[in-house]
Amino acid sequence: MLWTIIVVLFILWLLGFLGNNISPSIPRMGNGIHTLLVIILILVVLQLLGVV
Repeated sequence: MLWTIIVVLFILWLLGFLGNNISPSIPRMGNGIHTLLVIILILVVLQLLGVV
């Protein structure tokens, strides 16, 4: 379940980061990209430590 959330957040991060290159109708996320990346990293570290 946690890996599913990580994958979804990573895909959203990629869409926000590469959105204008793929399609101009996809809005840029600005600081949301960095927020998603930090959340992904925290979840991965917690998973590796066995906390979650």
